Amino acid sequence: MAAMTKRVDLSGMRTDRSTFLQYLALFVLAFISLAPIIVMIMTSFKTQVDIMSSDSMWIFQPTMDNYSHVFEAKFGLFLQNSIVVALSSTVLSLLVSGMAAYALARLEFPGKSPFAYFTLIIRMVPPAVLAIPIFILWLNWELFLFDLIDATPFLYELENPDPYLFAEGLVDGRIGLILFYTALNLPFAIWLLIGFLRQIPAEIEEAAIVDGASQWQVFTRVIFPLMRPGMAVAAIFTFRISWNEFLLALVLTDRNTRTLPVGITLFLTEQGVQWGRIMAMGTLIVIPPLLLTFVAARQIIAGMTAGAVKG
Repeated sequence: MAAMTKRVDLSGMRTDRSTFLQYLALFVLAFISLAPIIVMIMTSFKTQVDIMSSDSMWIFQPTMDNYSHVFEAKFGLFLQNSIVVALSSTVLSLLVSGMAAYALARLEFPGKSPFAYFTLIIRMVPPAVLAIPIFILWLNWELFLFDLIDATPFLYELENPDPYLFAEGLVDGRIGLILFYTALNLPFAIWLLIGFLRQIPAEIEEAAIVDGASQWQVFTRVIFPLMRPGMAVAAIFTFRISWNEFLLALVLTDRNTRTLPVGITLFLTEQGVQWGRIMAMGTLIVIPPLLLTFVAARQIIAGMTAGAVKG
């Protein structure tokens, strides 16, 4: 009897030790993930003198001057550009990738497998490699539009005061950036949604077709609502990619169409790097993706529980 009690105690000790090690590992990983964010937030409330001083690492007098300078540096314009570009590219990516994923997961057509793997190969190309080719493509497209406008005199008679605005918008504006981010996010979103679609039983579609629904009605009224958890996950990643992307936005935008990541370069001056203002702007930049992640996470859980079937 005593031996059995000793075995139970040893088993309980092993369980407690295993649980402690798991929580310790989670704590270390959480600290590694949160430490840069904590340092960034703390630095955003420091003066330049406190940032350069080793004695003011944890104890310092907080100041809001960095945030004041950030809001004075066209922050509202950069925020508007980022919201428009990120949301538009996310919506377009979800619409196109949803239909493409459904076709690749459910339909049979010539070239299906090569097309699927070709989209995956495109995603492997680093965006930095495409920066100069995309800029040259956009520049040639602008020149083509300018020549087209010059060869079409009736455009000057329209109510639009400047027919060149649209051409300039494709190269230096948000339209070109939206189109490129959509193309950049499509391969990832397509493959992600294919995995979600394969988990949906085909019998649901067959029952809808038997009831007289067309292929389009099956997709829009039956499959699309069931894809909402996958759409939420794809929306998180596509939005964050579009929101945080820097190099391509730097190449394709001008002073009036800059996004928030590009706006940070304003604080790299000849007098030096203004770390406090950079950290303040970085703190403001991370807020929208975090909010979207929390909202989408709730949608994922709601979608998974709503699809549960009681036996």
